[in-house]
Amino acid sequence: MENSTNTLETLLERTVDYGQSSFELVKLKVLDKTSDEVSSFMSRSIIIVIIMTFMLFLNLGAALWVGTLLGEMFYGFFVVAGFYAFVAFVSHFFFRKWLKRIFYDFIIRMFLKKENY
Repeated sequence: MENSTNTLETLLERTVDYGQSSFELVKLKVLDKTSDEVSSFMSRSIIIVIIMTFMLFLNLGAALWVGTLLGEMFYGFFVVAGFYAFVAFVSHFFFRKWLKRIFYDFIIRMFLKKENY
């Protein structure tokens, strides 16, 4: 009887250890994925801010340059704004579904790649 009690206690201790180890493993996997995603987001955010700053100054320079060519500064800003309105119109009516498919496929590939390790 004592042998079966010791075996049961040993089995119970191993089960508890396994549960704790499994919980720790899940915590570490969550920490790994979270830190990977947050670090990727932060690095991409910094790059996006730099690119947006570059684009802002490029557009301001282009607007001022076109404005000096046309004789009035505000004409240059109208031309640059008209260019972006045209790009937005074309993108909305001709490239929206194509861009949606590209982003959709990218997100699916990103999640499948993350699940494989």
